[in-house]
Amino acid sequence: MPIVAEYAKSNRSSCKACSKSIASKTLRLGLISKGPGGFDMTRWHHLNCFPTESESIASVDDIKGVSALEKDDQDALAKLVEQCGDPAKEVDEKVEEIEHLATDDLSGEKIKETKGSSKVIAEYAKSSRSSCKKCSQTIAAKELRLGLVTRDSREFDMTKWHHRGCFPVESDPIDSVEDIGGFSSLQSGDQDALKELVQQCENKTLLTEETNKRKHSQVGEMVEKDEVHTNTSQPTTRKPKMNTSESTSQVVAEVEISLSASDVKEKYRDASLLPKWKAFETVIFLERDDGLNDSEKIAAFDFDGCLTKTSVKIVGADAWSLMYPSIPEKLQSLHSQGYKLVIFTNESNIDRWKNKRQAAVDSKIGRLNSFIKRVEVPVQVFIACGVASSGGKDDLYRKPKAGMWQLMKKHFNSGIEIDMDKSFYVGDAAGRKGDHSDADIKFAQANGLKFYTPEEYFIS
Repeated sequence: MPIVAEYAKSNRSSCKACSKSIASKTLRLGLISKGPGGFDMTRWHHLNCFPTESESIASVDDIKGVSALEKDDQDALAKLVEQCGDPAKEVDEKVEEIEHLATDDLSGEKIKETKGSSKVIAEYAKSSRSSCKKCSQTIAAKELRLGLVTRDSREFDMTKWHHRGCFPVESDPIDSVEDIGGFSSLQSGDQDALKELVQQCENKTLLTEETNKRKHSQVGEMVEKDEVHTNTSQPTTRKPKMNTSESTSQVVAEVEISLSASDVKEKYRDASLLPKWKAFETVIFLERDDGLNDSEKIAAFDFDGCLTKTSVKIVGADAWSLMYPSIPEKLQSLHSQGYKLVIFTNESNIDRWKNKRQAAVDSKIGRLNSFIKRVEVPVQVFIACGVASSGGKDDLYRKPKAGMWQLMKKHFNSGIEIDMDKSFYVGDAAGRKGDHSDADIKFAQANGLKFYTPEEYFIS
């Protein structure tokens, strides 16, 4: 059945799976079929509601309109395609799953949840129809298999089977064999094998905790030394030690960006800009906020979902709130330590909303101006307005591309060389489960910056 992907043109369509409205400008997937009169009929779905069990997609190339989507949404569709398996196998596994759950109910065994919020079951495969979700190889009949049971958007239980050696202990650790449904029904040799698997989970957990402790200590020492060096002549409020999620220092390829006074514009395309705001190519920037000083130390942040709570569904300069109450104090402390505060934020609506571009510009800049006034510190701001792919060419400045940082580094820091050991970037798009993308952590990696999530930086 033909499949189409696009951004909803209004709020009038509803999802055929959950029956809820599909908001305007959000990604929707449509199944196209012939109606009674021979006309094409499209059944729209939210991305997460698309029926992967009944509608298998062999490739993203089979989805009409995918090339017109933003890169993040193209990546999301690629992940959706990975979830689509052989329909026949899915049906077979579903039948086996129902049989297994019924057996568990009769035997009185309870399937417990792991830390990853998935249920774990163990059994001998009833046939050779199931395949391992990690290695994609067939699981032979009567062979021990481990299943992760999760609930989909329609409240159906779905089981992902694995060979014992392929079980994802990193993402779904098991605390005890008592957490494995069906364990008592296994042969003693297989029970011993699962005990070893649980021990592997424990060892990996301890190793991760020890690694995090070392990172915590190293970063904390770096921050303390920096504070002592910066504030030898005056007392300061010490910044708490931070637990970095990933060290991203690396050799970075420089991006060639040429800029002259004639390249800087007072308007972005056909949209007027507020005072102090200028445009260069697909970037809107606040170059020189009152009191801003260039520095070798850069404290950089994402905006939406990191410093502020916002919604793509609501437009307006006042439609935001602080992500964490500690943010003003944290930023003021950084400023007093000699850091230059910089915000790097994507806002493709400014380019995409051709008929409402002025409203999109006023909303974004208005929120940033209000935020800067609220935190009471000078901030430099760069807004990437381009879409992920325009005319077949990726936008140089849109995160995760390195362009915004390179623009600031080369043309808006008074030629001061940046100390990468003291500089860092904080963003919420870290590629974690539930994150909308991994654009922020990849942006940090592209520029050789240390990276923190907002939770690590503001509440740890």
